[in-house]
Amino acid sequence: MLEFSHRSNTLEQREYQYSLQDVPEPHLYRLLYTYDEVPKIPFNHRHVPMMPPEQVWITDTTFRDGQQALVPYTTEQIVALFKMLHRLSGPKGIIRQSEFFLYSKRDREALDACRELGFEYPEITSWIRATPKDFQLVKDIGIPETGILCSCSDYHIFHKLKLSRAQAMDQFLGIVKEALAIGVRPRVHLEDLTRADFYGFVVPLALALNKLSSEAGIPIKIRACDTLGLGVSYPGVALPRSVPGIAYGLWHHAGFPSELLEWHGHNDFYRAVVNAGTAWLYGISAANCTLLGIGERTGNTPLEAMVFEYAALRGTLDGMDTTVITEIADYYVNEIGYEVPPMTPLVGADFNTTRAGIHADGLLKDKEIYTAFNTDKLLNAPIRVMVNQASGAAGLLHWIKTEFRLSDNHPLDKRDARLTPVLQWIEDEYKGGRQTGITDIELRTVLSTLAPEFLSEIREAQGSAD
Repeated sequence: MLEFSHRSNTLEQREYQYSLQDVPEPHLYRLLYTYDEVPKIPFNHRHVPMMPPEQVWITDTTFRDGQQALVPYTTEQIVALFKMLHRLSGPKGIIRQSEFFLYSKRDREALDACRELGFEYPEITSWIRATPKDFQLVKDIGIPETGILCSCSDYHIFHKLKLSRAQAMDQFLGIVKEALAIGVRPRVHLEDLTRADFYGFVVPLALALNKLSSEAGIPIKIRACDTLGLGVSYPGVALPRSVPGIAYGLWHHAGFPSELLEWHGHNDFYRAVVNAGTAWLYGISAANCTLLGIGERTGNTPLEAMVFEYAALRGTLDGMDTTVITEIADYYVNEIGYEVPPMTPLVGADFNTTRAGIHADGLLKDKEIYTAFNTDKLLNAPIRVMVNQASGAAGLLHWIKTEFRLSDNHPLDKRDARLTPVLQWIEDEYKGGRQTGITDIELRTVLSTLAPEFLSEIREAQGSAD
């Protein structure tokens, strides 16, 4: 059969229709996943076209998947974070949806409190397992869209659900039909997709979902879940690990438009961000994320990273307010008590902090020498220098300018004699065996003690700048 594709604007040959392969024994891809060895990355050298959708966006699962890694958020914390997500999303709603649990009284209170805010974006959605009992929660609460967990690897179908592939498909489709019957938009979460039989189960299930959607006149979404972070973005990688292959297969073989496809990745092998970006590039519109990447095991794709990836790929932030990212990180530290690893990109205390004196000297001459972008403008996080035995006068001077928010052209000089006793104190600290960096509080105290006139001068300069 020949069909003209409006996606590729070419005639495409479709002679084979994928049908369910109801195998008697589970296919566990033991050549790749031997369990006692590092998972293998197979290549078949087949390349699929890179076809980015017209629009891409971000969705959030901080209050669902993200909560599985922390003490549950309070209602007040969820509302505060949801408000910040709304501000970060901007007027175009680049962060389109946020996903909530429904199971506990606290879950439902938080959902109602966020719903009462009346924001268009992020739209509130829910998540359930593919069981009638869970589906009743969606009916009772009246959420317009719900995620439905549909485990698609034989690890889950045979060993967790204790079903055959045919039985699993029947169960999944039954819950989807119930959602469609009351007008709820189903979002089918294909769990453990990167260990699933793509052509023997995933595509047949997706084709069946496509048919149900057409019959009901209600869109069905697919969330491609890389549950164990096994997805790989390299060109020519074979399924089931190929992110390009999964994206291509879902829109080409299963016929799902990009706007109904979503990528959900985990970071077990440090691939979460690049895999989400690859999913965008190969035809999936939505990248599902959590704030700070907090989630199951090694975490999910960090939402703040995909905000920057969006701008890098599209050439615009489309109104997203990136300074909110720093507010979110501060909220996690100060209100939730979460310890952000200091080296974490964009949000860690050290992500734009340098310790080397030669770097500090370069920063004083031109910030672009050792920084990739204006962190002060985009994140309200000025470049910082950690003063230690390697900082020297340049490092100390940079710390002073940053700490007291002095302008770049303020006429301070690293050769100022008044800094000599402070520099000597720093040198003596490390000669005495100190191993840690010097804190901001310590440096303020030392300045007030050893260089009070200098401190008074820079405070006056700070006041005039304010």
